[in-house]
Amino acid sequence: MNKTILSLLLVFCFGATQAQHYTLQQLVDGTLSPRGVKHMESAPDGIHYYQMNPENNAVIKFSYATGNAVDTLFNTRTARDCNFDTFQGFKVSPDEFRVIVYRDREQIYRHSFKATYYYHDVRRNMVRKLTNNADKQMIPTFSPDGKMLAYVCNNDIWLAKFDFDTESQVTKDGELNKVINGATDWVYEEEFATTQLMEFSPDNKLLAFVRSDESQVRQYQFQTFKKELYPGFYTYKYPKAGEKNSSVDLRVFDIEARTIRTMELPLEADGYIPRITFTANEQELVAMTLNRNQNKFEMYFINPRSTVAKLVLREESKYYIDSELLRHIHFLKDKFTYVSEKDGFSQIYIYGYTGTLQSQLTTGQYDVTNLLAVDATSNTVYYEAADESPMHRNVYKVNIDKPKHIKLSEKRGTNSASFSNNGRYFVNRYSNSTTPTYITMHDANGKQIRVMEDNVQTATNLQAARLPQKEFIKVPAADGITQLNGWIIKPTNFDASKKYPVVMIQYSGPNSQQVQDRYDAGWHFAMANEGFVVASIDGRGTGARGEEFRKQTYLNLGIMESDDQVAAARHLGTLPYVDANRIGIWGWSYGGYNVLMSMSRGSGIFKAGVAIAPVTDWRFYDTVYTERFMRTPQQNNNGYTKGSAIALANQLEGNLLLIHGTTDDNVHVQNSIEYSRALIEAGKHFDMFYFPDQDHSIVQSRKYLYEKVIKYYKDNL
Repeated sequence: MNKTILSLLLVFCFGATQAQHYTLQQLVDGTLSPRGVKHMESAPDGIHYYQMNPENNAVIKFSYATGNAVDTLFNTRTARDCNFDTFQGFKVSPDEFRVIVYRDREQIYRHSFKATYYYHDVRRNMVRKLTNNADKQMIPTFSPDGKMLAYVCNNDIWLAKFDFDTESQVTKDGELNKVINGATDWVYEEEFATTQLMEFSPDNKLLAFVRSDESQVRQYQFQTFKKELYPGFYTYKYPKAGEKNSSVDLRVFDIEARTIRTMELPLEADGYIPRITFTANEQELVAMTLNRNQNKFEMYFINPRSTVAKLVLREESKYYIDSELLRHIHFLKDKFTYVSEKDGFSQIYIYGYTGTLQSQLTTGQYDVTNLLAVDATSNTVYYEAADESPMHRNVYKVNIDKPKHIKLSEKRGTNSASFSNNGRYFVNRYSNSTTPTYITMHDANGKQIRVMEDNVQTATNLQAARLPQKEFIKVPAADGITQLNGWIIKPTNFDASKKYPVVMIQYSGPNSQQVQDRYDAGWHFAMANEGFVVASIDGRGTGARGEEFRKQTYLNLGIMESDDQVAAARHLGTLPYVDANRIGIWGWSYGGYNVLMSMSRGSGIFKAGVAIAPVTDWRFYDTVYTERFMRTPQQNNNGYTKGSAIALANQLEGNLLLIHGTTDDNVHVQNSIEYSRALIEAGKHFDMFYFPDQDHSIVQSRKYLYEKVIKYYKDNL
C-alpha cells in the first residue's frame, strides 16, 4: 500500500472515537468519495486502449504497459471540416481507420440514449455527420472489418458502407411503441441490462438482429408537470407481472442479397432472447433463450443461411436461471465457458461445441461472482470470487488445460478488475471499509505496473473528517439458526453508558449485498453526527452465499426478508448501548418495499421508517424481474397476496415517511399512491413527500432528500 495513504489511514482509524468533523454536504458532494479513472476502451490487440482527453475534444490511443499516449485518432481542433469543439462519447472501428463520436445525447431510459453521431475518417482526417437522417441515432455497431456501421434510427436498422459513402435502410417496419429492430424495449434494458441485440457475422456478410413487437404490451402513462400551465404526459410500453410481453424473433439480413430471413428458433411464444452473438464461425449464430418463468435456459447454434437451429446447451432450475450468468459465456475455438449454480454455488464449467461437459474449472463452497475475461490464445480464464468470505472479493486466473488457480489480487477486502481484450492487462480497483479505492494497472500475471489513482486527497479529507469505522457483526436470522452478516456504526462521541436510537439501512433484494468490506462514505454517516447508531444486515435471500441461501425467498418475496430485519432489530435492541424502543428502518426501491413489509410484520419493533420509491404490490412491477422470483400472479396468487405491502397496510405500526419521484419510470408512483389509499382506508396516519418530475434515482435533490430523512428520524425516534 502507498505509504502516504497508510499513514493517513492510521490517523483516520485511531481517531475514529474523536468528534467527527464532516457534514452531510461533504457526504453528498463527493468530498469524501474516491476518484476513479476515465473510461478506458480496449483496442482489439489488448495492448492499447482508447480514451477521451480531459477536454473531451480528442480520442487518444494509449499503451497499457506504459500509460503513454502513442497516437491521436481524432481531434476536433485539427480534423478537417469539423464544426464542433467537443463531444460526449466515441467508438473506434476494429481497424482503427474510423472513429465515430456523438453529441447532443438524449437519454431514453436508464441506459439507452440517442444522439447525433459524426464519422471521422482517420486516414483522410475528415469529419462529416454520420447520416442525413434528421432524427438521432442509437447503438452504432461496427462490422468486424470496420468498413460498415449498423445503427438504429426510429426503431429501424440502417447500414452505412464507408468505402462507398452510402447508407441504406435495412428494416422498414419500426415504429414507436410498436416494433423495435436491433434495439430493446424497456424491460429488456432494465432487467437484462442490454440495449442492443444486433451483431455482424465474422465474415462481414450478415447482420443478425432481434425484432421486438411490443404492440400488445400495455402502455403506462404518467403526468409531467415541468412548471407548465397545462401539464403533459409521458407514455411508454411497460409490461407488468402477468401481462403481455413483447413477442421476439431472431432475423438475419444478408448484406449482399439484401434479404431478411427469420431463424427457426424453437422459442416459446412468451419466451426471451436476452443475448445473441456469433462464434468465430460465420455459420454459427448463437441465440440464448429463457422461458417466461426463467427456470429453463437453452442455447442454440443456428445456421444463418439455412435458418436451422441446433440445441447445444440446456439447463433447468427448480428456482430460476440468473440471466446475468449468460454474460459469462465466452466462445473459444472449439469450446465455451459457462457459469452455473448446479452444484449449489456459482462455478465455472467448460463445454464443447457439441454441448458435452469437458471440465469444471472451479469448485468449493463459495460463489464465482464474475467471469472477467478469457484469453483464447493461452486458454486462460480470469474470474472474481467470494472465496474467502461473502464480504470479500478476489481476482484469479486459471488455465483451462492445466487448472491451477493463481490469485492475482493481493489485498484483503474488495477487488474488482477490468481486463483488456484477451486478458493481456487489467485495472484493479481495491478498497476495504477504511481504505478509499486504490486503482492500479497490472499485467496478466498480476504484476503491478503502475498506480493509476491512489486517492491521497480522499484520504486527506477522511483524516480531517474522522468518519467513524464500521464494525462487522453477526446477527441471528429469524429462524434462530442462520447467522447473518452485518455492520454497525456508533454515533459521534459514543458513550457506552448511554442508550442510543438505531436506524437500520437495508436493501434486502434477491442476490443483493449491503454488507461488504469495501469503502463507503454514504449519507448514512451523517446519522452518526445526529446521535444515532446506524446498522445494516443482509438477510436471507442476499448474495454470495450460495444458491440455496439467495433463492430461498423464491415465490414468497417479502416474508423472510422482513422477518430477518425484525429479528435483527430485536437483536440490536439487546445491546447495552441501544434503546430498544427507538429503532428505525430505511430503504430505497426493494429496500423501501421491505421497510413497509417489516413495519407491517414487526409487531411494533420499528418506531419509525422511511420508504423511498417502494414497490407496494408485485402486480405493479415489471414481468422480467417480478416473475423471475415470483412467477406470474396467475400461477402464484397466494405468494403475491402474502407479499403485498398494500394487503398488509392495516397492520402497519410506527411512524412512516413515504417518498417518491413523480416521473419514476421504474417503480411507478402508482405504488405509493395505492399504498397511501390503503393506509387511509385502514385509518393509518403517515407522512408523504413527492419529488416533482424526478425519476427513480431522485438524483437532482439528494441533499434535500437526506435532510428530510434525517429530520424525520430526529423527530420520530
